[in-house]
Amino acid sequence: MGSVAITYRLMPADVSTDLKPIQEQIRKIVGPALKGTQVKDVAFGLRAILVLAVVDDASGAGEKLESGLAAIPGVESVEAIDVTLI
Repeated sequence: MGSVAITYRLMPADVSTDLKPIQEQIRKIVGPALKGTQVKDVAFGLRAILVLAVVDDASGAGEKLESGLAAIPGVESVEAIDVTLI
């Protein structure tokens, strides 16, 4: 089996949501699979967090990670926007 690089887009609950605690939780949940995070402006003051993680190409690994990210307080939605086999 190989590995996959997955980029997730996390959308906060609203414009006033503090992104720093969310980023700290991302580091705890993803652990060593985390390859980077980036904050991107979306629209009207709303900002999203992009998360790049590399996980094993095992069945369900990406879904488990996505579920963990969705459980972070202050996160409205999580979407895998890019998946690449490496």
